[in-house]
Amino acid sequence: MNTAHKTFMALLGIGLAALIGNSALAGEHRDGARAEARQNHPARHGVDAREHRQHQRINRGVRSGQLTREETRDLAAQQREIRQKERQYRSDGKFTKEERKDVQQDLNQASKDIYREKHDGETRK
Repeated sequence: MNTAHKTFMALLGIGLAALIGNSALAGEHRDGARAEARQNHPARHGVDAREHRQHQRINRGVRSGQLTREETRDLAAQQREIRQKERQYRSDGKFTKEERKDVQQDLNQASKDIYREKHDGETRK
């Protein structure tokens, strides 16, 4: 075998190895992209963002003294229940429109409860 032929065969081998490696990586990338798409779905961010904002509102109420310990405990329990419900809904890998509506209604009620408790005149001692 001459040098040109050996070089050609080596390059062919490298090319095939790269092609096979890329196709395997493409499968991993595709699976990772699907998982990332689920994590980045707008419905997830809408619910998560609301939960985060409500948590911040509760924390501000604690710091300002607008929420008593009991009010804080009750609001935190309500937030936990909403997160558990959301996790249960998402456990099958889907978050349907009806499930999202149910969680949003719970978050609406929680928002009203936070406002009511912060503005009821009771203060932390």
